[in-house]
Amino acid sequence: MSAPQILSLAFAIIAILAVVAIGSVAYRRGTVDKDEGTTGRLDRKARRRGRDAEERRRSTPPEPTAAETMASDDEPPVDPRELRPEVGREEYDITRRQFFNRGVGAIFGVFLAQFGIASLAFMWPKLRGGGFGGRVVVGTVDDLTRSVFLPDGRVQPLFVSAAQAYIVPFQGNTDGTSFEGLPVVADGLMALWQRCVHLGCRVPTCQSSQGFECPCHSSKYNYHGEYEGGPAPRNLDRFVVSVDDAGNLIVDTGQVIQTSRARVKSTEYPQGPSCL
Repeated sequence: MSAPQILSLAFAIIAILAVVAIGSVAYRRGTVDKDEGTTGRLDRKARRRGRDAEERRRSTPPEPTAAETMASDDEPPVDPRELRPEVGREEYDITRRQFFNRGVGAIFGVFLAQFGIASLAFMWPKLRGGGFGGRVVVGTVDDLTRSVFLPDGRVQPLFVSAAQAYIVPFQGNTDGTSFEGLPVVADGLMALWQRCVHLGCRVPTCQSSQGFECPCHSSKYNYHGEYEGGPAPRNLDRFVVSVDDAGNLIVDTGQVIQTSRARVKSTEYPQGPSCL
């Protein structure tokens, strides 16, 4: 798993923990509101004074109003509680605090869903559409062949960022080489993966030595990607290549081919001073 994927996964875990913490706090606050029936907490003296005032109010009968005195001779008094509108349990339970907590939870839920979808889209391999992990159309074989050869006859590997690969020529056949019988050469072209097989560093080209030389731990390869020196355990990895009906080179980055160190090299190295 690459560093961006690990970072995205860490952000997703943090977001989930934040939503769980907020939901827990909101639930506990809602429970306190239901039990106490108030938005705050009163000390013992205030509650005691409230109870005493309520007891005095209940023990003292209310004085009749003028309207009640006039109506007492005609009809019995009406209990004021009977005139209150009825409120359903569901409407009574929804307080402002609960509404706020539910709103915050809904907002974080939408954010988490969007973040999760974006993370999956980022980490999901692009097996179609020309991205790395699928089939990449590099260009026509004729154009690529002209690009990798310099006028003095030396080779200049062509880097293709979409495939994370170097396009290099391979003249002759693969008989007797470590590539014999493998689908790694098409119309005289190969595609080498840019990463060193030692610890994964990107391996740059060295024009003077006509090869690839890793700056991390000094592993060296010729321009066919064959091992020449350093701690690397094998040749550079390469991709399956083919040519379509239109003459385009297709690099299948979903199929990586590994080959062991070659006893007989297919090209000369070094052809000049090393870059390391």
